Amino acid sequence: MAVPKKRTSKSKKNSRKATWKKKADKEAQKALSLAKSVLRGQASSFIYTLNEDE
Repeated sequence: MAVPKKRTSKSKKNSRKATWKKKADKEAQKALSLAKSVLRGQASSFIYTLNEDE
């Protein structure tokens, strides 16, 4: 017979959500930093081609 699972505490849920959001914020910050360096022409870890035709 099926038994209901125990409820996850609010603090544990908030802690997991905070960790998830912190990871997302860190990745977004890295992406923004890379975009800024590409626009300034100082990107060393990112290889891209410039279309001079357009």
